[in-house]
Amino acid sequence: MIDWQTMPPLSALRAFSAVAETGSVTAAATQLGVTHAAISQQIRTLEKALDLSLVSRSGRRVELTDEGLRLADGVRQGFGEIARVVREVTEAQDTRPLQVTTTAMFASAWLVPRLGRFRAAHPEVDLVLDPSAALRVLEPGGYDAAIRHGTGNWPGLDAQMLLPVSLVVAAAPELLDGKDPADPELLARLPWLSELGHNEALQFLTRQGVTLPRRGGMTHLPGNLMLDALRAGQGLAVVTEGLVADDLASGRLQVVLRDDTPRGYYLLTRPGVQRPPLRAFCRWLRREAAVAPGLNVAAPLV
Repeated sequence: MIDWQTMPPLSALRAFSAVAETGSVTAAATQLGVTHAAISQQIRTLEKALDLSLVSRSGRRVELTDEGLRLADGVRQGFGEIARVVREVTEAQDTRPLQVTTTAMFASAWLVPRLGRFRAAHPEVDLVLDPSAALRVLEPGGYDAAIRHGTGNWPGLDAQMLLPVSLVVAAAPELLDGKDPADPELLARLPWLSELGHNEALQFLTRQGVTLPRRGGMTHLPGNLMLDALRAGQGLAVVTEGLVADDLASGRLQVVLRDDTPRGYYLLTRPGVQRPPLRAFCRWLRREAAVAPGLNVAAPLV
């Protein structure tokens, strides 16, 4: 066990190691990107902490005392071992699969159709895609990034807007059968669909003043299956408008209600330095979103 109370400051040891390696305070300052005075101060701090003379100065060059030579050898071995282990653990991080979590709906409708371009640009990156409504924790050694829909409020995470989209209630015309979709009583009587693991539908409808039946009124499905059921006229659903843009344009679906609250799909990452595979994925994702800002799967492949 290391007795840290008897150890001199690591910053002073680092400065001393640079002086021992270069033989010059000036060269050590250049190597560490600090001033000549800062290096000299660190050496004095170290000598005071150890109550030893470690260097003798002759002009611009410095020579190590016998005690300084012994300390330099130990420090070189110690920092060398630290550098070796740092390389090992960082290389392991660089080759660990990139883990990204998002909803099944977004994955199937927007992300997966574009992943071939990421694979072509970065064949060295192994990718694990988690299409789940569960809010995974982003932590070292675990999930690297998340793509989620919301208003941008994710405390403790860096959130970058990728695709601004609106929430709507949509339905197949045959489900409405010519009835007034603005009638709250009608909406309460019709069947509803919800993405598995989400409560966005109920939150949206509460804001709109719509109360659904307590029993038998909601079918929960994975996102891609929910879209299939929506198109088949099996119920109404709250969806992001861009995901059904083609269906709305063709008349296969129609908008029943619209939420004007500013929302979108956000890229979520932990604050701090990102490992290379994550940096590559984030750059690629931002480019894709800039080229195709809508959620249309048929966006140009450029």
